[in-house]
Amino acid sequence: MLSKQIIEHFENLLCEKVIKTRTLSGGDINEVYLLITQAKKLVVKLNSVSRFPGMFEAEAKGLQELRKANIFTIPEVLHYGKYNDNAFLLLEYIESGNKVEDFWSLFGEQLAILHQNNKPYFGFESDNYIGSLPQYNMKSYSAADFYITQRLHPQFALAAKNGFSFQNLDSFYKSIETKIPNEASNLIHGDLWNGNFMIGQDGLPCLIDPAVAFAPREMDIAMIKLFGGFDQELFKVYNEAFPLVENWEERIAIWQLYYLLVHLNLFGSTYYNSITHILNKYT
Repeated sequence: MLSKQIIEHFENLLCEKVIKTRTLSGGDINEVYLLITQAKKLVVKLNSVSRFPGMFEAEAKGLQELRKANIFTIPEVLHYGKYNDNAFLLLEYIESGNKVEDFWSLFGEQLAILHQNNKPYFGFESDNYIGSLPQYNMKSYSAADFYITQRLHPQFALAAKNGFSFQNLDSFYKSIETKIPNEASNLIHGDLWNGNFMIGQDGLPCLIDPAVAFAPREMDIAMIKLFGGFDQELFKVYNEAFPLVENWEERIAIWQLYYLLVHLNLFGSTYYNSITHILNKYT
């Protein structure tokens, strides 16, 4: 439950009285609450400052970058900060609704437009998180270099600390360097599984909980395909609007490796065999 003191802190920030609160589902990392004032509804996410330093500041920057693109519905960031050992993020509350008839076509079209936002480098203005794990965004001018050094190296290093060993990584890196297309960077959501989008009250897709970077766009496509929950119409429309580089389907496993390593480091050995299968395929 939210304490009286932290509610008063939010009231001071909002210059509004909170008249009601309700617990929302928030996963393993955060506590999430609905705040209702006389004028509006808001979401507040809470976690530990000491356990997850800078997490909500990073999430706020990611949401703001996605909102700046002005394509998908993205919740507005109202405030973030800390109160005692509580880090908090105050967001606009998005009411949920039912899909419009052409929801998946619109999703594919909007994702294609989002991915056409570029920078002259791969990376982001700061590091952020994927789930509860740090995600690194040091700038690089090569898609392969960015993916290997900023995505794979840190996860394989963490996996080794967690007791998982893998063979022939240098050979694997050399192999995938030649397979990763030399495209410009793209603004990606970065953690686009089916739990990180919702259907807004207007029936349109809304993106939440990003792990944003300017990165290879095939990463979003690979994550969409990893756990399912997306209609094939999305891929059809996306590929018509912004065609993927030839043989993209053969590269899906390269990008899924990162997300499988994240899951290995978060949840354990269930994902080990899938990872070794991908390493063997490309080594």
